[in-house]
Amino acid sequence: MLTLAIQMSQINWGFLKKEILQSCVKVISFDAEGTLVTPAFSHAVWHEAIPAFYSQKNGIELAQAKKIVAMEYDKIGEQRQEWYDINFWFRHLHLGASEPVIQSCQDKVSYYPEIIDILSSLDSQYRLIIASGTPLELLHYLLRDVEPYFAHVFSSISHYRQLKTPDFYLQVCGEMNVKPGQVVHVGDNWQFDFLNPKQVGIHAFHIDRVGGNHQESLADLTQLKHLLSA
Repeated sequence: MLTLAIQMSQINWGFLKKEILQSCVKVISFDAEGTLVTPAFSHAVWHEAIPAFYSQKNGIELAQAKKIVAMEYDKIGEQRQEWYDINFWFRHLHLGASEPVIQSCQDKVSYYPEIIDILSSLDSQYRLIIASGTPLELLHYLLRDVEPYFAHVFSSISHYRQLKTPDFYLQVCGEMNVKPGQVVHVGDNWQFDFLNPKQVGIHAFHIDRVGGNHQESLADLTQLKHLLSA
């Protein structure tokens, strides 16, 4: 507990408003990758399995396949919804069905150490949901051991064919029948998980597990739990 207190005292908490901690909060929304689940599975799918399959299909060296696939990713860029759509890439790269490739990486799914404790604790007080930009084809594997904790899983790509825009968060609030001010969202992308939900009045928290430059960020979800229970 002393270590946690020291960690929390070193963070600039001036941006946190007291109303976040009040009983008006009904829904806690989580991003998936980088928030609950480590990047290992996604890295294996996008940067190992897909290039390996491309290499086999086209009869070229793996190193060359990785360069070609990476160049194709860069042409699209992460500001377009296609970048996140696994089925788009399998069509674009002429790779056939995606499921066997995804399945080959499922042993890479791993959760951050505090996740089960946090979800178990918050589940009794709030409705928990996923609001992710990851398509359902991948979320199915990412959430396989924790999905029972969640009242609903929202994929901006699969359900709404868009990125995690402010409008996406408003639609999620509508589906959950809550006002934005009754929702806390936490995720690791500064734009998609912090700035965009804040635009519509959601209490957003940025989680920075790699120690970036954002001073107003959580180091892990244990800090969110203590803020909510303060």
